Amino acid sequence: MDNHEIEYKSYDPDIMKRLMGYAKPYKLMIMFSILLLLLSTGVLLIRPLLMGRAIDSIFQNYEKTFIIEDTGDIKVENYNLKLIDVDDEDDVNELNSSNTYARIFSSDDTYYLAVNLTTGDLSKFISVDEKKINISDGSLIMNNQKYSILKLSKDNLKDIRKDDFVQLAKLVALYFVLLIIGMLAEYFQAVLLQKSGQKIIYNIRNEIFTHIEGLSTNYFNNNPVGRLVTRITNDTETLNEMYTSVISNSIKNVFLLVGIIVMMFTLKVKLTLIVLCIMPVIIITTFIFKKFSRENFRTIRTRVAKINTFLSEHIQGMKIIQIFSMEDEVFDEFDKDNKKLYKSNLKSIIIFGMFRPIMYAMYIVGICLVLGFGGNMVLNGALTIGTLVIFFNYNTRLFQPINELAEQFNILQSAMAAAEKIFTILDTQDRIEDKKDHKELKQVKGEIEFKDVSFAYKEGEYVLRDVSFNIKPGETVAFVGATGAGKTSILNLISRYYDIQKGEILIDGVNIREYDKKSIRQHVGQMLQDVFLFTGDIKSNIRLRNEDITIEEIKEAAKYVNADYFIQKLPDKYDEKVYERGATFSAGQRQLLSFARTLVFNPSILILDEATANIDTETERLIQDAMEKLMEGRTTLVVAHRLSTIQHADKIIVLHKGKIREMGNHQELLTKKGMYYKLYELQYKDQAE
Repeated sequence: MDNHEIEYKSYDPDIMKRLMGYAKPYKLMIMFSILLLLLSTGVLLIRPLLMGRAIDSIFQNYEKTFIIEDTGDIKVENYNLKLIDVDDEDDVNELNSSNTYARIFSSDDTYYLAVNLTTGDLSKFISVDEKKINISDGSLIMNNQKYSILKLSKDNLKDIRKDDFVQLAKLVALYFVLLIIGMLAEYFQAVLLQKSGQKIIYNIRNEIFTHIEGLSTNYFNNNPVGRLVTRITNDTETLNEMYTSVISNSIKNVFLLVGIIVMMFTLKVKLTLIVLCIMPVIIITTFIFKKFSRENFRTIRTRVAKINTFLSEHIQGMKIIQIFSMEDEVFDEFDKDNKKLYKSNLKSIIIFGMFRPIMYAMYIVGICLVLGFGGNMVLNGALTIGTLVIFFNYNTRLFQPINELAEQFNILQSAMAAAEKIFTILDTQDRIEDKKDHKELKQVKGEIEFKDVSFAYKEGEYVLRDVSFNIKPGETVAFVGATGAGKTSILNLISRYYDIQKGEILIDGVNIREYDKKSIRQHVGQMLQDVFLFTGDIKSNIRLRNEDITIEEIKEAAKYVNADYFIQKLPDKYDEKVYERGATFSAGQRQLLSFARTLVFNPSILILDEATANIDTETERLIQDAMEKLMEGRTTLVVAHRLSTIQHADKIIVLHKGKIREMGNHQELLTKKGMYYKLYELQYKDQAE
């Protein structure tokens, strides 16, 4: 298995619970946005009802009953009419049989008014089939009985239906008001949720970066930079979609789905059950989609991290690739990983591409069921046209939340995969912990002591064994030995970049475990062979974001260590732009800048790890002079392969395979004619040749 392809546990509600924990500080904002969400969803459910009501009670309801009396407010020829509410036999039975009534009806797109009707006549009009109505010679013949009728003009209809116009205007106004309320609710809901979501992601990014800052040096030795960058950027952005889109829209769609089904059952149980018979197919398809998409999204997240790791490493090492003409080989390796990611994304598209057509097919089947069975009910008088329109509208909306839930589940699976990766880092405890009752190292004299120190990067593989020595304040001590002897390890242990397995390390007589590691590092200035410069300018690289350090202090430090010599020749001097890793500066210039950086922080203990390696002769003189100035009055530990640079050290410690073999000054060690003498003789011989 690829070392990037870590096995992650299957979907666990604990992951979601942990993710929701980040939302707790913003729960009021989120709850209010959910209330707005429910309001906008309620508006969506009400709007089809208004449309159906308008169809049934206004557009289709031409068969109206009137009482003929002198106080009637509607005038048709010599008749004064007053509209009354009569829909069925029960309403007719409640009428006064001594009154005279009129009934409006339609035939061949023409509207008529049957007048001088009794309550018995009204009963016949209400129950008769329109197909049995016959108009002949200006009279209505129904059940072999003639009735007097009046043909209605457009003005008559307008007068008769004036209440319908008022009712229609009210419904339109209400529909418009609901539309505005829904829009405003959706707008403020989206703003609140996006704002809270961005704050959550901001906090998660900060937590990840802060956690990474506290991890040990060993962790970064074993984990590629590209993978960590993916966690902080790509994966947190995936979580952003979950917080700002998936959660809210899922709540909305669930509420909308339940609301639609409840409303459909309220309107017509039989037709609702017919439409819902396709639900088992939808549920089974969704579960199958869920299984395949989850596995694929985990693979995608892993392969994205692997590509980012590859890019981070090889772009930084592009010079080496070009030197050895390895462009084609590196491209082939990248292309291989890129194809894997391409295939995973393609698989995701295929899975989702199969799911969507199935959902669309179910949507079409639902429409056919509504039109087929619902239309039959309308023809049989068991359903009104308005109710059928409402069902048609609800059926359309029924599949919208189902489709969106599937899409959101797609995003949710990606977010869950990203969350697993993020929590893997956050749960990593590979760090150097301070004691709960730790002290702060405020002033340092500079005495350093190792007592029987043994240390291993990997358990059981010791690189230092029973190392003991004492360095007095202000002394300069050099460490020499072959590569892998443990020189750099000793320097790293002083600043607690690693913790030892055995023994003690003391500063001014106190075990460094008693101190806060941050306060230790504030008193130790460490300069390495490979100087790291950040993107910015020269002054920012010297002060390292410590705004308490003034530009005057920066210039003074640069002059003291001879860095001002080349800075003044630059076009923008201390404001000169520094590109990534200081690529535009020579190795010597970068080293002088690191000296200025160290001096401006004024450490009590100075560590020089091959600080003069690979430097030209002219720059070396400047650096040697800078080093002598830096070392003055400070405890200094030096690692150098060139023995000529450490001859004036107060003490030289010779290491071999993790143990101290010799200790003394230059002359003492030469007199012993031991390991140091052999190293010196070998180098002197090489220089003589």
